[in-house]
Amino acid sequence: MPYVLGIDIGSTNTAAAVARRDGRAWTRPEAVPLNAGSPLVPSVLHLAEDGALHIGGPATDDGSRTTRDFVRRIGDDVPLLLGGEACAPQTLMAELAAWVVEQVHTAEGGPAEAVVLSHPAGWRPYRRELLRRALADLGLRAVTLLPRTVTVVESHAARGFAGTTAAVYALGGASFEAALVRRTPRGTYESFGTPQGLDPVGGADFDELLASHVRTVLSRELAAIGRRDHHAALRDLPVECDRVKRALTVEPAADVVLSLPTGPARIPVTRAQFEAMIRPTVQATVELLLRTVHGAGLAPTQLDGVLLAGGSTRIPLVTELIGTALGVPVEVEPDAQLTAATGAASAACQVVSPRPRPQSPAPVRDPAPVGGGGVRASLPALRRPRNHATDPGDPPPRPPVRILPLDLPKASRLALTLSRGREG
Repeated sequence: MPYVLGIDIGSTNTAAAVARRDGRAWTRPEAVPLNAGSPLVPSVLHLAEDGALHIGGPATDDGSRTTRDFVRRIGDDVPLLLGGEACAPQTLMAELAAWVVEQVHTAEGGPAEAVVLSHPAGWRPYRRELLRRALADLGLRAVTLLPRTVTVVESHAARGFAGTTAAVYALGGASFEAALVRRTPRGTYESFGTPQGLDPVGGADFDELLASHVRTVLSRELAAIGRRDHHAALRDLPVECDRVKRALTVEPAADVVLSLPTGPARIPVTRAQFEAMIRPTVQATVELLLRTVHGAGLAPTQLDGVLLAGGSTRIPLVTELIGTALGVPVEVEPDAQLTAATGAASAACQVVSPRPRPQSPAPVRDPAPVGGGGVRASLPALRRPRNHATDPGDPPPRPPVRILPLDLPKASRLALTLSRGREG
C-alpha cells in the first residue's frame, strides 16, 4: 500500500511514523516499531571493532566509539571523532535517517512516496543545507526538511486543533524549544518570530534530579558498601528514575527500587516531592516561552493555544505552569514523544496531496511581519526542486575563539564503512 514517512531525530530518541493511502485520502499517521517493537530508538551511533555501524547502542563503552550528541553539533566546524575517525555531525544524522528509511522500506515492502524529516526550530539555512547535502550523499535527495515547530502543529491539527496562531513547547530528553506558528492562507503552517531554546535541558535533567535525591536518601547505605561497589549498586538507577518519572505522571506516588549488596532498597517518591525538585527547571522553560511570545509582539491572549511535544510534557506540573502563565488552552497528546514524528508524516501527506487552497484566506490574528531571526517554512515552498550543488552560504557567526583547523583524511575507514551499509 502506498505510504509516506515522517521522521523525528531528537537529542535522545528517534521516532518515525507512516500514513498510508486509502483511496483518495490518507490514514491517520501511526508510529513505526524501530527497536524490538518500540517506536523509539536511542539517537546513538556505535562503530564496532569490525567496522559495522550500529544504531541505538551499545549504551555503554569508553565513549570513543559511540556518539549520541550529534544533532546539536551540526553547523560546528569541528567534526566528531568516532572510533578515531573524524566525521561531520550532519553525516551522522543523515546516516540515522537513512537507517530509518531502510527499516521502513523493508517493513512496508517498498519506498515511501514522500519523506519529511524534522529539525530544530532555530536552524537557519546554513545548517539545513548541510543536512540536505549529507542526505543527498546517501541517496536521499527528495527529503523535505521542516522545523519541529511545524511538524508538532501538524500533528495537533490532525487531531482537531483548528487555531490559527499557537505557541509550541517542545521538551525533549536533552533539549527544549519554544516557538510560534501560524496558519497560512494555503492552510499550511509556518514558523514566525524568533525560536528560543535551552540546551541541554530536558527529561534527562529530571531523571538526574531524582537520582540525586535517591543518592542522598541512601547515603548511609552507600557509605557502608564502600566506593568500589557504588557503580554496581547504582547501575539500574537511571532506568529506575526514568520509570518512576513516567509513573508519577499518572500516579500520586511511586517507589524507586534498587538491589544493593546490603539487600533490596525501596525509596518512595511522591508527585509533590518530584515536582518540587523539577519546578525551577520547568519554570525556566515557561519563562522562555513567555519571552518568545512577547518577542514577537504578541500578548498570550492572542494565542489560540500552546501545543506540547516531548515525553516529559506529560508531567502535570508542565501543563499547570504553562496554563497559569499564559492563560490559554494547553494541548498535549497521549504519546507526546511521538508528536513530532506523526506530524512529519501528516506533513508528508501534503507533499504528495497538497491541501486545496481555501476560498478566502484564513484569518491570522497576528498582522506583524515575520521577525528577522525567524524560520519561515511552508510546505509548498519547501517542495520546490533543490539544487544540492548550491553553496550553503556563510556559517552563522562564531564567538571570537581561535580554533585550530583539523586535517581530515580524504578517505577514512569510517567513510568506507558507512558506504558499505548500516546495521540496526
